[in-house]
Order: sequence, then C-alpha cells, then structure tokens
Amino acid sequence: MACPDARILILGSMPGVASLEASQYYAFPRNTFWRIMGDLYAAGPDLEYRSRLQILASNQIALWDVIKACRRSGSLDSAIVADGMINNDFNGFFVQYPLIKQVYFNGQTAAKLFRYRVLPGLEGSFEYLTLPSTSPAHAAKNYAAKLAAWRVIKSDQPIDYTD
Repeated sequence: MACPDARILILGSMPGVASLEASQYYAFPRNTFWRIMGDLYAAGPDLEYRSRLQILASNQIALWDVIKACRRSGSLDSAIVADGMINNDFNGFFVQYPLIKQVYFNGQTAAKLFRYRVLPGLEGSFEYLTLPSTSPAHAAKNYAAKLAAWRVIKSDQPIDYTD
C-alpha cells in the first residue's frame, strides 16, 4: 500500500497467515502494529481497515513487505524457508514512489532479509532504521517500549541504518 506522495516506507518480512487470509497488513489481532498506529496517527484497530490505510497515506506512509512469496509453515518469520523465496521488486517500487527516502523495518527479520537479499542490487540512497517487531512473538519489549521506539517515524530526525 502506497500513495503517490509517500515519503516513509514501513517494511515487514512476509505477511502471516491471518494477514494473507484477510488481505490486510497486520491482521493478526495480537500484533500491535495497528495499536501503535492508533497511538501515533489515530489509525487504530477500532477503525475499518480502509480508514486506517487512508490515515497512513495522508501521513505519507507506505506499507510493504520484503518478501513477495515464500514457503513457510505457519506465520513465524523463523519458519520461512530460504529456497524458493522471491523478493518484491524494490527498484521498481522506488521508481514508482520516488519521494520515499526513509525505510523503517518492522523487526530484525525484515531488516536482515532486506540487507542480504535486496540492498546489494538496490539503486538509490535511503535512510534505514530497524524498529522492534510488532509481532506478539517478539516479547523482549513490552508495548510501552515498542511504542516509544516507533515514535521516531513521527520525528524529523535523520536516521541511520542499524544492524
């Protein structure tokens, strides 16, 4: 999901089963992505999905995933099988959305997949930052800590790529 004037891209690794079945980003109820977007942009899970997307678009935020297709049992990133994994076309995406200069990764797996599978062939210059995963499988940080980290997408501070 991206609007023509998007300036920020939030990348996940690959949608989970609930998201694929619902054809919605972050559809699993225990994933805190939409709760965080609610606290930051009033695009919370209580709104219809289309309204949430419109709010993100009005804030020049695009959503996408590093992986277009893969084999995986269940929804966990750790279950993604490397053989047969297909990346999304980022060079084409960034040509279509040339105003995007900041890329935020929703978790370490998205960042690692991007770094190893996309970055070597990527054209253009971007700023990158890895944020704590909103997945319930990432229990190392509580909601307050995740929200505090995600607040950076609302700031005008320059960001650096972090491992």
